Amino acid sequence: MYIFAVAKLDKQPRLRVNNKDCMDFLTLTKNRYSCRSYSAEKVEKEKVDYIMECVRMAPSAVNRQPWRFRIIVEEEQRHKLCQCYNREWFASAPMYVIASILHDEEWVRADGKHHGDIDIAIAVEHLCLAATEQGLGTCWVCNFDASMCHSLFNLDTNEEAAVLIPVGYAADEVREKNRKAADDIEQWL
Repeated sequence: MYIFAVAKLDKQPRLRVNNKDCMDFLTLTKNRYSCRSYSAEKVEKEKVDYIMECVRMAPSAVNRQPWRFRIIVEEEQRHKLCQCYNREWFASAPMYVIASILHDEEWVRADGKHHGDIDIAIAVEHLCLAATEQGLGTCWVCNFDASMCHSLFNLDTNEEAAVLIPVGYAADEVREKNRKAADDIEQWL
């Protein structure tokens, strides 16, 4: 069973690619938000497949793709996951994704910096942007009991559950984003 969240999208310019309307990237990024209210409406498997193909295409250091994505849709599995992050809004999602880093597959820079955390972040944001493009809502959840998640889902010893992503049709509205000004984050040299 697949269920996702829908955000009401801005009526911003759309591009035409291969005779198909597409949201421009800036509009897409403005429409992606942390959805914290989901309807029970099921989402078509085709949308899940599309989103996961976008995840598969995400770049990673040395193309190692040190990740695993578990798609949680069955009621028993959803209930188990909600034990790891016990919030009412989280439990309203019809579907979840556990994004894990496979530490024995991640690239390590010469100075010892592990890049699995960077790689998983890129892939998760591909997931969230693809879901937004498909009219679905998502939210990054990192404040969960990772040890419990590891145990409940029998993750491999080399595997770290890094992010939980609820996915579903939104029951709330896209909110205005409060972001720093460009001058506060850019440095031209």
